[in-house]
Amino acid sequence: MTFSWLPRTLRVRLTLWHLAMMVVVLAIYAAVVLLIVTRNASRALDARLRSDFRWAAGMAEQGPDGSLSWFEGDPWSEESPWLQVWASDGTLIYRTAVARRLPVPESEALLDRADGRIVPVASEPAPFRILGRRTVIGGDPVVVQVGRSEALMRQEVGELALVLLLGLPLSVAAAGLGGYYLARGALAPIADMTERARAITASRLGERLPIDNPNDELGRLATVFNETLGRLDSSFTQMRRFTANVSHELRTPLTAIRSVGEVALREPHDAASYRAVVESMLEEADRLSGLVDRLLSVSRADSGDRRRSRDAIDLAELADNVTAHLGVLAEEKEQALVVVRAGRPTFRGDRIVLRQALINLVDNAIKYTPAGGEIQVRVSALNGSAVLEVTDTGPGVPEQHAPYLFDRLYRVAGSSATGTGEDLHGGDGAGLGLAIARWAVEANRGRLGYEREARGSTFRITLPGDGPAATA
Repeated sequence: MTFSWLPRTLRVRLTLWHLAMMVVVLAIYAAVVLLIVTRNASRALDARLRSDFRWAAGMAEQGPDGSLSWFEGDPWSEESPWLQVWASDGTLIYRTAVARRLPVPESEALLDRADGRIVPVASEPAPFRILGRRTVIGGDPVVVQVGRSEALMRQEVGELALVLLLGLPLSVAAAGLGGYYLARGALAPIADMTERARAITASRLGERLPIDNPNDELGRLATVFNETLGRLDSSFTQMRRFTANVSHELRTPLTAIRSVGEVALREPHDAASYRAVVESMLEEADRLSGLVDRLLSVSRADSGDRRRSRDAIDLAELADNVTAHLGVLAEEKEQALVVVRAGRPTFRGDRIVLRQALINLVDNAIKYTPAGGEIQVRVSALNGSAVLEVTDTGPGVPEQHAPYLFDRLYRVAGSSATGTGEDLHGGDGAGLGLAIARWAVEANRGRLGYEREARGSTFRITLPGDGPAATA
């Protein structure tokens, strides 16, 4: 059965659960109390019966004619005993006034069971308990029976049950009211956080949820949400910067193509001039195509839609291949491009992707190292890992910009690294080279780090080694 008319708020659900638990707990408590009181009252009634028997056996008075009598007191008093005395032949020789007023027909049939046991007998308005036992009074063997009704005991237990029954709803109502206000007070911070969160939009990610107590559960939840909002704010900021920089990078070649084309169409030119214009436009188109290709590489890196191969790669051979491929660029700037081997570590991963990362790092070093400088590609093994290091003698990266070194399209106008206002250590002129290199290394389960040296920079690729060969 569902209560669709009830508000399905957390506050109401907590209150209902609280009420249900209170009902169960109080019902169990009442049942246990009644059980204990009933048991104790029954034991007390049995104890009084045994006391009555001791009184009957010790307080008998024998007349001159041999008859027996007992001092009964007020026959209408609750303390007046119910007493019957039987001769050994089954003749009733004495009965108190209470026994005459409250006869128990079954008592005669209990003479054969007069062994000191307490026997309940059905009676109205409540069962009657009889204790019968054989003894000797005045020199004659007799059977003494004492009895008491359970009416008083049942009346006391009934009154207690009534009190508990009437008190249970009142207790539940009080507990429910208290639980409701307690839940409302405990959940009030959630309402405040809800209102504040509703006001946070993409343009207001700098706002944070209120935290009353950072050490309780709600405070820790709000702290986690605020940390998430901080990451979102940072991501949105990077995305806006990335979008602006991509727009700038795409606009530059498009503007150049448009400008060259408009200038060429203003007046007639000879074939050589038109050829030069077309070559200039094609050069800008190639630049634009390269930028789009790199953006697609970054997009594929984010989506992870390329399956990685698991080839055995000789890192020393890979370094030789890359330096040979880019050696012409270094020669044009009269730079020394060398490979330093400290072991011959191997690695199992995607050769094409890792080669692209190393090409981007070496190309970046060639671009920012001045003419006559030196670039080293060092291959080594360290603590079971394979290490590739690209060290240059360029100006290095300013310390304040180092944390953003691998961000996409990160640009620093007039940076000391380039002196040209271009992107900082982008390698490809668009600030994507290092971003792609980091993705390529991480795709191969490695790490790419940067250290500024006394002269120049060092980019370090750390890869998991491939067994014993990693330290060869």
